[in-house]
Amino acid sequence: MGGKSASPVAAGGAGQELGTGAEWEYASAPESRDIVSIRGEYGLFVGGEFVTPRSCEHFATVNPASEEPLASVAQAGQADVDLAVVSAREAYERSWGAMPGRERAKYLYRIARAIQERAREFAVLESLDNGKPIKESRDVDIPLAAAHFFYHAGWADKLGYAGFGPDPRPIGVAGQVIPWNFPLLMAAWKLAPALATGNTCVLKPAETTPLSALLLAEVIAEAGLPPGTVNIVTGDGRTGRDLVAHPGVNKIAFTGSTEVGKQIQRAIAGTGKRLTLELGGKAANIVFDDAPIDQAVEGIVNGIFFNQGHVCCAGSRLLAQESIADTLLDRLKARLETLRLGDPLDKNTDIGAINSREQLDKITSLAAAGEAEGGQRWSPVCPLPARGYWFPPTVFSGVSQSHRIAREEIFGPVLSVLTFRTPEEAVAKANNTPYGLSAGVWTEKGSRILSMAQQLRAGVVWANTYNRFDPASPFGGYQESGFGREGGRAGLAAYLNG
Repeated sequence: MGGKSASPVAAGGAGQELGTGAEWEYASAPESRDIVSIRGEYGLFVGGEFVTPRSCEHFATVNPASEEPLASVAQAGQADVDLAVVSAREAYERSWGAMPGRERAKYLYRIARAIQERAREFAVLESLDNGKPIKESRDVDIPLAAAHFFYHAGWADKLGYAGFGPDPRPIGVAGQVIPWNFPLLMAAWKLAPALATGNTCVLKPAETTPLSALLLAEVIAEAGLPPGTVNIVTGDGRTGRDLVAHPGVNKIAFTGSTEVGKQIQRAIAGTGKRLTLELGGKAANIVFDDAPIDQAVEGIVNGIFFNQGHVCCAGSRLLAQESIADTLLDRLKARLETLRLGDPLDKNTDIGAINSREQLDKITSLAAAGEAEGGQRWSPVCPLPARGYWFPPTVFSGVSQSHRIAREEIFGPVLSVLTFRTPEEAVAKANNTPYGLSAGVWTEKGSRILSMAQQLRAGVVWANTYNRFDPASPFGGYQESGFGREGGRAGLAAYLNG
């Protein structure tokens, strides 16, 4: 995938002048890996220090862009989870739970500032371990992670004025399981409100992307939090199941697939544990005939191709009003021709690597099903690297609501295009899904935006934009997209007993 560059050096030779009609290519602009020091082997972060896993098991985490092993990471077993939960309980009872909010805030501010100071290091590590473009790690993930700690630090001494009663109390020990698509950001989403409200935490990062959480453990240790306030146990689904089932955990917070969310809900039924779930989605991005087309195209691209489509609220269904559908699709294809796929550490890269072989196989299978069911598949000319896990940005037109690609969450850079004639039809098609996480509406009429927002069954509705997040704004869904909110005042409630 090419694109025309503002560089004065043309692909055909140095010194060729602008305006000659020659094709221009971006020169490589790789970010250096030298800023990051990756250990050969990582233990578990328990009781304020890294410890050897009692399980004596490790697994490799891999760079998805090259299939290069990055580090050997501990596989926590039941005994390791026990130790982490006991450590969190002791910290809760002896120090953190009773600590005044103004004191807790100081620690959160330290964490936030340390993330900012080490932002470049975090960004490079995140792109290496996850496969996302460095400009997304650098400009979105890391700044937002710091912002969540800053924001929740501000709440720590004001909880009595937040509407949860005069003396809201923390729940206790929170078990938190996060996904691989936004590893550091999801850790911040979970840890910051839990710590601000006086809870202690046992965090389990995804097995394919544990490295930024382990770097965050170093930051937490340097910030001087009481030992055991935050514990990080790495491992696969077995570790997550042990944490969810542990009787010493008072609350579970999970972000991930709907299937696993249902398993967690069944596992803790009747235990008295509090639960919040942020699960899958199949969001509709609805474009009306009066929308600013070029702006809408940018929103569509951001909605589905940001982070290779590895976004739970991705706008994976484009609903275009029939009168502009052809024009919109033409403009969208022209825009996709300019995107650049390749090395995630190249600052010019727009589309990085798929996170794992397993996820690539799922995307490939669902795209094949879209073709078999009659969808018209299109991708820009896009040579894929020989090594690593890659999938080109793909658009399916001629899609009906019965197609699997219009119903199932693909979690990849695949867009399904459907059409509608009236607002009522748009609402009916948008709501024809078991999910309910997000939606987008593109129109110049404010009254239409408000009307659509009231009718769409989605926890978040963006108007003339997409994928905009702020720590002060709650995020979450309902139906099979889960329940509970993260961020904002509403997100504090999940960690408090009124």
